[in-house]
This record gives sequence, C-alpha cells and structure tokens, in this order.
Amino acid sequence: MDEREDVPKDFIELKSEKLSVDELSELVISPYCGAVSLFIGTTRNNFEGKKVIRLEYEAYTPMAETEIKKICRDVRQKWPSVKHIAMHHRLGVVPITEASVIIAVSSPHRAESLEAVTYCINALKAFVPIWKKEIYEDEYSWKENKECFWANSEK
Repeated sequence: MDEREDVPKDFIELKSEKLSVDELSELVISPYCGAVSLFIGTTRNNFEGKKVIRLEYEAYTPMAETEIKKICRDVRQKWPSVKHIAMHHRLGVVPITEASVIIAVSSPHRAESLEAVTYCINALKAFVPIWKKEIYEDEYSWKENKECFWANSEK
C-alpha cells in the first residue's frame, strides 16, 4: 500500500448502540503506524457512596460533532504524525461496565498516540455538549464535567 492511499482520517460517531473496542481499533490501524492508543470510558456501579444503576447520555448532535471535529484538527496541529483518530460516544442508556466513550489514535510511535488520546478525552469533556444523567436506586442526578468550560463560567 502506498502511503498516499492511507490518508489521515477522522472517524466520529454518536450512537445509541453498544460501542466496540475492536471496531475502533480496526478503524485506526495503519501499516505506517507502530502505535494505537485507546481510551475506554465505562459506566461504574458507584458514585460518592451511591449505587449507580445506569447512565443516560444526551447530546446536541450537530454541535457535538462540530466540536469533536475541532478536537481532531487540534490533535493534527499538535501531533502532525498522528495518522487516524476515532472518537465514538454512546447516547441513551449505558448499563454498568459498558463503554460510554471510546477514543482510538494511531501514530508511528507511542508517545504521540498516548498524548493525543489523553488530549482527546480531556477536550471532549471540556468542550463537547454531551450531558450525563446518573441513575441511582432511588433518585437520579444530571452530572456536569468539572472540565466543562460553560458550566464553570457561570460560577
């Protein structure tokens, strides 16, 4: 394969179906890269002593996709050697232990992909309009990301 045929690509998806680590890693694998770094955010069964039953996510999809595209552009400016980026976030109900978000980044060497995947999850939490509702045994709570710039600007 000629490297020109393996042009850098961004794979962005917000969906209600279960996310697949295998699918994302397959999307970003490249014969020109020796590293694929992954971040998987899963639903845990507790928060501050409360039993979590499930999470539910909502998003303003057009704006969320636009913000994720900006994150991908930023990654490519900061780490020009990054080849492919995949960012999938689940919407709707996410049961305990299932993935809410999976991010995969490929690059020729590990340092760039590790740094880029960390940047992606931090930027996603700070800038992408996706809202999380934690469902407990007898109540629920809408959660804001501590990193989220619009939540912190009003305080």
